[in-house]
Amino acid sequence: MTHTDTRPRAFSRSLLSLALGGCLAMAAPALMAQSTSATIRGQVMVDSAPATEARVTAVNTGTGFTRSVGVSANGSYNLAGLPPGTYRLQVEANGQSTSQTVIVAIGQTATLNLGVGGVAEAAPAGEATDLDAVTVTADVLVETKTSEIATYVSQKQIESLPQNSRNFLAFADTVPGMQFINSPNGTESQLRSGAQGSTNINVFIDGVGQKNYVTPGGITGQDDSRGNPFPQSAIGEYKVITSNYKAEYDQISSAAVTAVTRSGTNDFSGSFFYDRTANEWSARTPREIADGVQQKQVTEQYGVTLGGPIIQDRLHFFVAYDAKDFVVPKDVRPPTVFDPAVLPQELAALYGGYSVPFNQDLYFGKLSLQLAEAHLIELSVRHRAEDQINPGSEISTPSFATNITNDETRVDLRYQFSSTDWLNDAHVTFEDAAYNPVPVTAAPGRRYTIVDPNNPASLRLGVLNVGGGPNFQDKGQRGIGLQNDLTFFGWEGHTIKMGVKYKQVDLNAFQQNPPFPQYFYDVNESLTQPYAITFSAPLEGRSPNVESSNKQFGIYIQDDWEVTDRLTLNLGLRWDYEDNPSYTDNVMDPGIAAAIRGWSNLDNADYNREDFISNGQNRRNQKNAWQPRLGFSYDLSGDETHVLFGGAGRAYDRNIFDQMAREYYGGAFTSYEILFDTPLHPCDSATSSNCLPFDPVLLTQEGVDAYTAANPRSGGEVYALNNNLKTPYSDQFSLGIRSQWMVMGHNWSTSATLAHIRSYDGIYFRLGNRWDDGSFHRNPGAADATWGGVPFTQGIPGYGSWILGDNGIEYSLNSLLLSLDKPYTEDSGWGFNVAYTFSDAEENRTDASTGESFYFDGARVDQRFYNSTGVAKHRLVLSGIYELPWQTTFSAKLVLASPTPRSATNCVANPAPGNPYCFYDPYTPDGTFGFKQFDFSLERRWDTGTDLSFKVRADVLNAFNWRNWNQYDLNRGGWGINDPALDVNQNFGTRSGNEILLPTRTLKLSFGIDW
Repeated sequence: MTHTDTRPRAFSRSLLSLALGGCLAMAAPALMAQSTSATIRGQVMVDSAPATEARVTAVNTGTGFTRSVGVSANGSYNLAGLPPGTYRLQVEANGQSTSQTVIVAIGQTATLNLGVGGVAEAAPAGEATDLDAVTVTADVLVETKTSEIATYVSQKQIESLPQNSRNFLAFADTVPGMQFINSPNGTESQLRSGAQGSTNINVFIDGVGQKNYVTPGGITGQDDSRGNPFPQSAIGEYKVITSNYKAEYDQISSAAVTAVTRSGTNDFSGSFFYDRTANEWSARTPREIADGVQQKQVTEQYGVTLGGPIIQDRLHFFVAYDAKDFVVPKDVRPPTVFDPAVLPQELAALYGGYSVPFNQDLYFGKLSLQLAEAHLIELSVRHRAEDQINPGSEISTPSFATNITNDETRVDLRYQFSSTDWLNDAHVTFEDAAYNPVPVTAAPGRRYTIVDPNNPASLRLGVLNVGGGPNFQDKGQRGIGLQNDLTFFGWEGHTIKMGVKYKQVDLNAFQQNPPFPQYFYDVNESLTQPYAITFSAPLEGRSPNVESSNKQFGIYIQDDWEVTDRLTLNLGLRWDYEDNPSYTDNVMDPGIAAAIRGWSNLDNADYNREDFISNGQNRRNQKNAWQPRLGFSYDLSGDETHVLFGGAGRAYDRNIFDQMAREYYGGAFTSYEILFDTPLHPCDSATSSNCLPFDPVLLTQEGVDAYTAANPRSGGEVYALNNNLKTPYSDQFSLGIRSQWMVMGHNWSTSATLAHIRSYDGIYFRLGNRWDDGSFHRNPGAADATWGGVPFTQGIPGYGSWILGDNGIEYSLNSLLLSLDKPYTEDSGWGFNVAYTFSDAEENRTDASTGESFYFDGARVDQRFYNSTGVAKHRLVLSGIYELPWQTTFSAKLVLASPTPRSATNCVANPAPGNPYCFYDPYTPDGTFGFKQFDFSLERRWDTGTDLSFKVRADVLNAFNWRNWNQYDLNRGGWGINDPALDVNQNFGTRSGNEILLPTRTLKLSFGIDW
């Protein structure tokens, strides 16, 4: 079966008219500039006295972009809204002039004092430097007086440091507190910060958030994808703020990444690249060594960029295309307790290696128009088209795989207007992202199983899956947004920024698992007659398609107040609101509500059932999401070489729509199971209504449909959200010192920060079922108790289990963040960076930081915290770039981390207080290092004497082929009620498999052309 997305994809005339009209409306100086732009400010001195009349002009040396301002009465100037890049600053005063070339980074506010006439005293490196002569090299300005915990990733680092994915976010782990993680099977990558998961980050590109509103991953397109969110060749540079960001950042509770895209210049330029690696260039994994076979694997990445002027100094264009074509190896292998020889040859032959494809195309285009000195218009368009085959488990054949389509389109129309005292930055945006997994085979699935000889109670140990797989989803977001930011710097000592954002976005979610019947065969019994059939069918009156027209509104104000020459206060306040009609307007089915209200098991339960029964009137959107953001910086030395900084603030994220939608689609399909009485799988038709004589007609869809029609169900699993559901948020506190050092003629930056982050109200799902006395646990020795005494069998009368969506997930992080940085400069020819993070991280549900959102082991999560299973205590990242002779560049990156705690359950030791049963007891593997990887690259460039140059590059990943083991026996043992020592697992903590985190040692070769 194929799924067609019927939502219109065309960018309609009416929508375009609305975008243009909205942008023109915001052109007036009415409101509120995002921190992608840089600011240079300082004082102009004439003959050692403040200039009373002077003009400062910044000219971008690449594009000709110009911005000019006058000085105030005390000679101060403020050049805001500068796109990051290299600028020639020209000062004219008293008939004299001077100029200086400087480099500013994304979102940077740098202090630069300028001198005209006389001889200005040279200032120490890192402070506000007095300049009184023309220079030919560009000085890299440094931002020191900020309360944010922020680090820059330069274009040189993006271009030079070794990596394999061409995901620009991969370099974010050079920032203390950040992790870029690839899943063990390589199917997805995540960017995470601190103790929280990837869902809690937000990435801003050219000032526009890329938040994923529907599925996990933090940004659109990164759920279940080995692809990239944006073409790396189109990214200029970016800034990572791990906490204490200012009030303009929204929908976030961990780290903010703010990136700026490249623009065309006055010179036509372009590039082409081609990367390749293959299994022949990679060391074998432990499994491949054991098998004696290395599966075919090919990774190809290629792309092109082109940019230049349409009108010199006025209108420029830039386009980029990045593509990925992967051939990924996959094994189909039976469990170790099973002999494939019992299968017929046509099935046994399905074991072995095969390959699955992954294809991605990323397009980006940008037009930049400077109508006049005060007017800048930019239009950018991005499109992502992606298809990948997710092969599933080790016993799943290629036919049982899932095809995941991941498409996205974003448009940003930006207008920036500046004057002497203020800057206005307006955006009109459009987004359309769709996540659509469907079975590769549109047919029923066949599950071949055995009775596990090591555990006879396990009757369905899978050995082979064939046919249609169980995953069918259609989820996405589509909408338009308007945002406007105004920065006012005409009030002496104050830079005031205000902003407003409105977005209307349609969210949708659909899920049916499985979409086709699944037939179970015991290979020791029969390969033609199943012993069971499972399938899902829609419930009458329950719509599986969830759509919600959400409206988002945010407003903020920020004052960066220079109280004295040394003390700066950052005072901000933000408020966000989201209207979610699918939540507030939801009315629980009257039959379900009546069954829950009449369910005697809840009469003495530990919660009020009415808190989860919605009537369309008893839910409200959260309106109290006020977020103070306070910070300070104090110049200890008076020359900005040593600055003390700190802050405190609150940041609200948002609830993922896929979780909010589960009370719709979670119960829209009911699960059926038909059993047939067989020797190995007996059932009793007298006691089980679904125990039937075998009928071959049930092997057809028509037969299954007829059974469903004859056995209608009003029941099924029921999901319900708390009627007072809140939005997750974090409280952040920090104190640190930032310094600049001149060592042997080179400028070094250091930073040391203590940070505390406490996160609250993460959503999770718990079991609402209760035993007949209202309790959650029952002695596991009781005849009617399931494992752990949890009431899985005690569902809503006439329905299935009741699953409650509630707030309760919390994280706690205390961290020490240390950095040492010598930025790369062309003069020095080298750069070096050290990032160290110490993390004392805890969570009140293990694996919450890695995405787990269900908790069925207790009545609810509580204030018992466990070591976070997503964060290593120690993490060190070193990276460097060095220019060798003959136009050769060497770069390297070393990542070292202590072992990360693993989720484990303790059913043996003395129970935790208040919990007489199993409890979480995470285990940290022994050893100094839990992860280590050293990568390096070598690039040789050839100039032809013209504008054309060639380059060849080799990247060696995991050069020492270090093994980062990933499988451990985490079962501490059985119940041990009478004698705990008898049930202790003697193998606990030992490696249980040969899975490692990839890559093994891998060589990647690249070829490129620049012109």
